[in-house]
Amino acid sequence: MPAESSTPGKDEPSAKPSRAARRAAAADYPPREKRKKSGWLAALLVLVLVGGIGGGGFYVWKTFEPQIRSVMGWQEPIDYEGDGSGEALVSISEGDTGTDIARTLKNSGVTKTTEAFYELLITQPSEPVFHPGVYQLAKKMSAQSALTALLDPKNKIERTVLLREGITGPEILAELSAGTEIPVEEFQAAVADPTIYGVPAEAVSIEGWLFPALYTFDPGLSAQQVIQILVDRTITSLDDAGVPPADRERILTIASIIEREARLEDDFYKVSRVIQNRLAIDMKLEMDSTAQYTDTAKSGSVWSSKEALESDNPWNTYQRTGLPVGPIASPGDTAIKAAMSPADGPWLFFVTVNLDTGETIFTTTVNEHDAAVKQLRTWCAENPDKGC
Repeated sequence: MPAESSTPGKDEPSAKPSRAARRAAAADYPPREKRKKSGWLAALLVLVLVGGIGGGGFYVWKTFEPQIRSVMGWQEPIDYEGDGSGEALVSISEGDTGTDIARTLKNSGVTKTTEAFYELLITQPSEPVFHPGVYQLAKKMSAQSALTALLDPKNKIERTVLLREGITGPEILAELSAGTEIPVEEFQAAVADPTIYGVPAEAVSIEGWLFPALYTFDPGLSAQQVIQILVDRTITSLDDAGVPPADRERILTIASIIEREARLEDDFYKVSRVIQNRLAIDMKLEMDSTAQYTDTAKSGSVWSSKEALESDNPWNTYQRTGLPVGPIASPGDTAIKAAMSPADGPWLFFVTVNLDTGETIFTTTVNEHDAAVKQLRTWCAENPDKGC
């Protein structure tokens, strides 16, 4: 029996390998003829590269780099080193997978290969959470540096704009310009033809179609793309409220009045009922918000000026019966829902009697309404600097 452990002495010959062992070892090497050719090719390539790098060698390297690396056994690095330099903007969209992000980084010049970032991701102890947005990174970053940068909120570029319910189109364009640094003139030009965004042809302007909300816009968006986002959000709200496409402009017009007139959420639905009750009997709406819409000398007072009340324009419901020619502001979700689903009630009048609390009185007769107006005047006399 052979010894359990045997190391040949210096003067002792090693045991001769068996025929099977020699065959197995030979299988790990290419045939002698192939090895000979590979060796000559490697030597030739080295001579070409070293001896003629200024001319033909450079051409050979650029043309046959993968083959040369394969023959020479050289491995192409798949990753850069360090934090990189310069600037690269990387956009992550909702639903992007690790593979998507790896591809985006490579295409943006951030990482050397998609594999570098993806292979790093699968070694993480827990799956990284990437938030949609645009990130400011550098060119030629290591995969680790890119991952660290994407997970750092400071690298996310945000252009945030808060649009309040009830503000007008021109006010919205000014807010968008301030938040995106796009000149307001570009926004004005972008809304010249509202129909390109899906706004119906009967709409007199973009008014009412720019949905009020908190937005974060990616850098690089054009004024037209920003406007499309707002209009699309309005259409979503209309669809959610069950508004038929043919009624969108009419419902937005009603909702815009509700948005400007109502203070408390429950009152949105009551104001909607007042509008419907007056329309049903061909009674002028006589809403101060419509009279004030074209008033260029707005005082900020709850009371409309004599000039505004008497202005003969298609939005002034003191001068015309029925709805204004179009919306007077941008309504939010609640106002749109209220326009579609008014509360039940016989009211024909309403007046907010406390501008601090928003308390509003709804009535059915002129005498009741006059009493409520008197109550508001009393409150204003006691609080002259609170919107009176």
